[in-house]
Amino acid sequence: MAAITSDVEVEVRRPRRSVLVGVLLVVWVAAYFVLRGLDTLPLGAQETTAFHRWLTDHRDDVGQGNVVFDAVRMAVDQFVVLLQNVLAQPAYGRPVPVVGWLGVVAVSAYLAWAFGNWKVALLAAGGLGFVGLQGLWQESMHTLALTIAAVLLSLLVAIPLGIWAGLSDRAFKVATLVLDLMQTLPTFVYLAPLTLFFAIGPAAATIATLIYAAPPAVRLTAHAIRSVPAESVEASRSLGSTRGQTLTKVLLPMSRSTVVVGINQTIMAALSMVTVAALINAPGLGDTVLTALQTLDVGVAFNGGLAIVVIAIVLDRVTTAAGDRPWRTASLRRKALLGAGAAGVLVAIWFSRTYVWAAEFPTSVNLGSRIAVAATDVTNWIQDVFGGFTYGVRDAVTFALLNPLEALLTGSPWWLVATVIVALAVVLGGWRAALPAAACSGLLVATGVWHDSMVTLAQTLLATVVVVAVGVALGVWAGRNRRVDTWIRPVLDAGQTMPPFVYLVPFLALFGTSRFTAMAAAVVFAVPVTTKIVADGIKAVPVATVEAANSVGSSSWQVISKVQLPVARRAITLAVNQGLIYVLSMVVVGGLVGAGALGYDVYAGFTQSELYGKGLAAGLAIVLLGVLLDRVTQAAARRTQRFPRRGDKL
Repeated sequence: MAAITSDVEVEVRRPRRSVLVGVLLVVWVAAYFVLRGLDTLPLGAQETTAFHRWLTDHRDDVGQGNVVFDAVRMAVDQFVVLLQNVLAQPAYGRPVPVVGWLGVVAVSAYLAWAFGNWKVALLAAGGLGFVGLQGLWQESMHTLALTIAAVLLSLLVAIPLGIWAGLSDRAFKVATLVLDLMQTLPTFVYLAPLTLFFAIGPAAATIATLIYAAPPAVRLTAHAIRSVPAESVEASRSLGSTRGQTLTKVLLPMSRSTVVVGINQTIMAALSMVTVAALINAPGLGDTVLTALQTLDVGVAFNGGLAIVVIAIVLDRVTTAAGDRPWRTASLRRKALLGAGAAGVLVAIWFSRTYVWAAEFPTSVNLGSRIAVAATDVTNWIQDVFGGFTYGVRDAVTFALLNPLEALLTGSPWWLVATVIVALAVVLGGWRAALPAAACSGLLVATGVWHDSMVTLAQTLLATVVVVAVGVALGVWAGRNRRVDTWIRPVLDAGQTMPPFVYLVPFLALFGTSRFTAMAAAVVFAVPVTTKIVADGIKAVPVATVEAANSVGSSSWQVISKVQLPVARRAITLAVNQGLIYVLSMVVVGGLVGAGALGYDVYAGFTQSELYGKGLAAGLAIVLLGVLLDRVTQAAARRTQRFPRRGDKL
């Protein structure tokens, strides 16, 4: 009994982590007013360090002349050019591609029908026809060609790796560690280092895309194989099946739906990356949107963004329908229909290779210019009517919240900020979080872009607070109300299929170029994943626990605050983790619309040769920030699960 009492007393005396965090922040603010302006490591937009200049001077020494890198670059480039010749650009002495617009629409509709149903086929044909009417057919085909190339190459690597990880526990552990790291890195991060090895151009863009898009396919393939019931595998082996036969006849067929989901996620990630890869001269819709954002042409940016959204919806629905379709042998009637459809597709391809009207998309109806004009007019109207309000909100948040937080991070001595970061890591996640926090902080100083890193961190932290507040509120609502979850889930799923560029356009119209614009886009970009995680956590709370709280007369608010949120706190911590990563990714992309800091440094490195080294260092800093935030929040989640809060045992 004495031992139990002693344990209880120790538990009672242990200070809450929230109290320790508050004390640390108060001490930090007090130290800031004393040490403000010392050792802040400022660096102007056009200034570089010796490290940056060294990277710039030696950028050609890494990949140029290397037989392996040159061979990979040439092979990927030839594959991309082949697909572009088929779909997007004049080829083989002809003024049109190998397959014109009619053939592309026919093939797409046929594949959508074969793997899905007639509704998806109509969506595919209508979607591609719409982007053609926008006047963006060639740009869309360039984007589609790059996406197809990246997805095929990615799956060529990802599916075997996923199978290996699904069959081997050791491979699964290694793959999990690597994939966790890869999925914490924003899209920008993949571009800069790959240009070192493969130069700026479509080849580097495709390789960056296939690397960025591979993790979902690897992870979901491994998960699918490991989820196959052991009884099915044992039954197959008891009948004398070899390991290969078990894989091809049992594991893969039973994993089909989940593997297709992984392919779907890979396609969405590839499309997202292909548009961002316009920064390294990848052709297509991303280049259209990027050019429009640089010139602040909201109308053209909206038209290009709309085309990206349409293609994303088409690709998403086709692959989703393929995953939902039951796995069974086609009937004779369906086989006959598929044969007739294939014959019709061949006829459409012949027309597209023979006649100009079927090869070049008609330009007599150009909805794109009308859409661009309408979007510009709406933007001007919004700014005239609501500009005072939207700009007022932007300025209020900037001056009242963002500027003070940014001043605290950038005006404090670097060693003070690093000490606070490590101390917070210890409090929230223990020493397992403190070690990577200390390493990342030290490396951030070494990159020479400490000041810009702190500006990006300030925007990320403030936007994440909003994301978590909105995500928890919507997640609790959806988790407690099945009807709300049914209604809101498709909206959230659609939000996660949109590439980052798309989110910038409406907020550019509302708030102009500013740091707040990037933060607002980041909030909308990150809310869907945060909401879904919280909703799933709330739904996972045992029904008996909720009923017990209701039986003693607890109100709805008491059930939420005293039962569901505490029990689901691990899911909430995971939501914070994912919210931080998504916000960081979007804030970095927001460097194109006034967010500045690391995002602008990376962009400047691509456009100004003398700043290439600084852009590369900024990319490394983004990686370090992502790892820092991810490690601390994941350690906090593990610690929350391992050490329940005081009173939870009751």
